[in-house]
Amino acid sequence: MNILEKMQEGFTWFDGGCGTILQAAGLQPGELPERWNMSHADVIRGMHFDYLLAGVNILKTNTFGANCMKFSEEGELETIIRAAIGNARAAVAAAESGQEIAGRSGSDFSRVAKEHYVALDVGPLGKLLKPLGDLDFEDAYRTFLRTVEIGTAEGADLILIETMNDIYEAKAAVLAAKESGLPVFLTTAYDESAKLLTGADPRSVVAVAEGLGVDAVGVNCSLGPEEMMGIVDELAAYASVPVIVNPNAGLPRTEGGRTVYDVTPDLFAKSMIKIASKGARVLGGCCGTTPAHIGAMITEVKKMTPLPLSEKEYSLITSYTHAVEFGKKPILIGERINPTGKKRFKEALRAHDMDYILQQGLLQQDQHADVLDVNVGLPEIDEAGMMEEVVGELQAVCDLPLQIDTTDPVAMERALRRYNGKPMINSVNGKAEVMEQVFPLAKKYGGLIVALTIDEEGIPATAEGRVAIAERIYAKAAEYGIKRKDLIIDPLAMSISAEAESAKVTLEALRLIREKLGGLTSLGVSNISFGLPKRDLVNAAFFTMAMQNGLSAAIMNPASMEMMKSYYGFCALQALDENCTDYIAFTETYEESLPAAAAAGDAGKKTAPAAGAAYDAIEDKSLIPLVESIVKGLKDRAGAITKEMLEAGRSSMDLIDGALIPALDIVGKGFEEKRVFLPQLLMSADAAGGAFDEIRARMRDSGAEQEIKGRMILATVKGDIHDIGKNIVKVLLENYGFEVIDLGKDVPPELIVETAKKENIRLVGLSALMTTTVPAMEETIRQLNAELPDCRTVVGGAVMTPEYAGMIHADRYCKDAMETVRFAEQFFAQEGK
Repeated sequence: MNILEKMQEGFTWFDGGCGTILQAAGLQPGELPERWNMSHADVIRGMHFDYLLAGVNILKTNTFGANCMKFSEEGELETIIRAAIGNARAAVAAAESGQEIAGRSGSDFSRVAKEHYVALDVGPLGKLLKPLGDLDFEDAYRTFLRTVEIGTAEGADLILIETMNDIYEAKAAVLAAKESGLPVFLTTAYDESAKLLTGADPRSVVAVAEGLGVDAVGVNCSLGPEEMMGIVDELAAYASVPVIVNPNAGLPRTEGGRTVYDVTPDLFAKSMIKIASKGARVLGGCCGTTPAHIGAMITEVKKMTPLPLSEKEYSLITSYTHAVEFGKKPILIGERINPTGKKRFKEALRAHDMDYILQQGLLQQDQHADVLDVNVGLPEIDEAGMMEEVVGELQAVCDLPLQIDTTDPVAMERALRRYNGKPMINSVNGKAEVMEQVFPLAKKYGGLIVALTIDEEGIPATAEGRVAIAERIYAKAAEYGIKRKDLIIDPLAMSISAEAESAKVTLEALRLIREKLGGLTSLGVSNISFGLPKRDLVNAAFFTMAMQNGLSAAIMNPASMEMMKSYYGFCALQALDENCTDYIAFTETYEESLPAAAAAGDAGKKTAPAAGAAYDAIEDKSLIPLVESIVKGLKDRAGAITKEMLEAGRSSMDLIDGALIPALDIVGKGFEEKRVFLPQLLMSADAAGGAFDEIRARMRDSGAEQEIKGRMILATVKGDIHDIGKNIVKVLLENYGFEVIDLGKDVPPELIVETAKKENIRLVGLSALMTTTVPAMEETIRQLNAELPDCRTVVGGAVMTPEYAGMIHADRYCKDAMETVRFAEQFFAQEGK
């Protein structure tokens, strides 16, 4: 049977760790484990063979870092992947035939499984994608595709994309893997707060992964099995595909230059029993696990019956950080990024005024929209290019999910491909031609599809006619493999000024779609009042009636006080607002907005967003626009404001001390408290960099010099090409006024020591992602301590812990970039510059 059938049948067993086993076999610090596929093929085959004797079904090839960015010489990547798959196949052949392999004797073949599969193991590239880093999405896609093409040609049975900590990179990898036609599995690596590096939670990962069509989804690495329990709960609650769990063997430590872990095989098995009982059915291990761990797990868990797979009926869209669920309380979709009836927005599109467009998105986020509609269609502009750009720029500064609103299939695909998450797709309708264009795109990229009840005959005059179109759309979508939960029906609101009965028809259609079809619904609410004065009054009344009839989502203006009064009042009355918390918070905003609105002669009409409480600490209130631009990640705006203030006579230090550092502190505190995630942190740092550029230019012109708080080295250690963490630390340190000597990645200990001597450096920061490269970090620290005893080291990376850092004699472990900044401030304040 194939792997998909095997997972349906019952538990399926992955193998365990690789790096720690190779270290025990002699892999040296800085040595690339993928090259052992050729140089130590007997060791690799022996490792696979031992896992097969333990009873596993799936072998991961020794190709975690095998990509053309790491192995760029002609033919090298092909040789590595061919050898890796060949080694796995050789081990399978020996185990299935009951024959010993070289270096093994007296093997017990009684536990060898009947079915075996070779998974092409694909790991992360070690770079952040744009706009957070310098790697373009399409370059990442092509890099993954080359690995997948080779692995497919060499006979892999499935593609395993593992240890992903950025859902955007995972998307690029999945799209590449899907080109193979093979089953695709995805596992991601979470931190102790159950978040990916870039902020996504398990629910969001499931939504994106299933939207892209993966065959199984799960978690691996970073944590031990006990620390994964909450993550497994969430994965199992939302995933309709099988859930994979491959934990580490607890926390690492070093013994005699080798990395070892603290969870024994027996403890591992006990934890995996609990994980299996939560609904996971594809089980194995990651760092530190051995054939003994996996064998103990299989022995115990195979006594159980896995929980049945079931379709989870959650309708979700996501940004890169979080999911929005439809069907519980009405969802607010901000309508302001749309040129229809908006003269100023049309001007912004024609003039490519990105700052204005982004401000519209951020303003609606402040006004509590859940989702942003994005429509940039004007006849005289390149809609496809503008849509792709606006989606990318919005996602760089705003973490709300987006609704891609276009009738142009080219613009739709370009936006869907580049979108970071699972979006809404606006729209499809009952016309056969439109469904044939949109449904394949939705199937490929994932999304919640808005379906308009209009067909070749137009818009039906009755509610029953609109419901009939909805039923046909559901049926056609099913032919493409699109589930009902990924469709939201728009029964269309048309102006009562032109057709007096139109509101009644729409409301009845809403009710029928909910009660007869069990479907979700969406409306462009403000269409109902077109041509009437004081439109907000009609819109708000209709909005309340629509929600009462089952409306799931409204495209509306969150700046309308009348609409927001309707929304918060309805949610409180329908017990959709626990303890009326949101309603009470809204009334405070409402009361604050009344004096300003009354003074403008339009009492109560519009909300007036006030500066956040975080800005209360800013002593010079005239600096708040600059602070806000940095906090929101608006680089161009921050630079322009800084330049304007400098030209008006403000001193550079006033701006640095009064705005730039306080703004970074606001975002940094949010990051430390898990309210702000890495993308916002980096974009704010980038915006601060834009302001600093203007300040540096002014200082150069005046002959002044910027104060340097301290100088330090950063490096990713020998053998490790993953420099995401190091680069993040560098950006923040530089923005806080430190000078950083960045030695890059795969840096030998000798170069670090030599540079520290030459530059008289007293603080060195070292990073490592992979277990196999920690010995190189330990060796670097040993050399630094021997030759520069006054030099201090700070370490970080996915495999590091405070205890592990102490064991390799590092002076400080920092869990993230902000903690590194805080430590550097403390260190240089105490030590002097």
